[in-house]
Amino acid sequence: MTTLLREIAFDTETTGLDWAGEDRIIEVGAVELINHVPTGRTFHERINPRRSVSAKTIEITGITDDMLVDKPYFEDPRIADALIEFIGDSLIVAHNAAFDRGFLNAELTRCERPVFPDEQWVDTLDIAKKRYPGAPASLDALCKRFDIGLEARSLHGALLDSQLLAEVYLELRGGRARSFDFSDGMSDGERARFRSARQRPQPLASLITSAEAEKHAAFVSELGESAIWSRYNR
Repeated sequence: MTTLLREIAFDTETTGLDWAGEDRIIEVGAVELINHVPTGRTFHERINPRRSVSAKTIEITGITDDMLVDKPYFEDPRIADALIEFIGDSLIVAHNAAFDRGFLNAELTRCERPVFPDEQWVDTLDIAKKRYPGAPASLDALCKRFDIGLEARSLHGALLDSQLLAEVYLELRGGRARSFDFSDGMSDGERARFRSARQRPQPLASLITSAEAEKHAAFVSELGESAIWSRYNR
């Protein structure tokens, strides 16, 4: 039985850049992927950070203190527990994963929830840098490279960015017509967790006629047991 690969494209918006200090998450967005393709299931919440949002964050996201004052705190089960359940043990795909991992695990630690280990994360920034050395590797730059529309992105947002990231990730893995080597570009740790994509439920009928099959079998029999075709075509 074929097992499907489930991953979560993930993004956060924060009050600032210092996850180890006073800054906090103000928004989370997550998109479910099965075999690298979005399923339509998402997770999106804004969060009261108990502190002011920086001017730079407001400029980038448009999210102000007034927009967060009535939102739940991160430790609220609607945030912490629901997000943990949504992600589960799936790989977490993030752009510059160290940033999102730092903020998410810091919040989880503060509210005494289990953190997500390093090996559970996939960094698309790292994949992009290895695949296109020296080229711009921001999420915007990758969207432009892969002709992914940015019309709806006048401001950053956790859900929109995770949706764009899901499309970028698919392209980084080879696109919708990706090669048969699905593990291309994965680290050893990712490859160990990789599961094969869903196969066709019923094989396609052969286009070879019975007469052609008989002629082919006769030809192969003349090659002898040592021939590669004889050894592998059993």
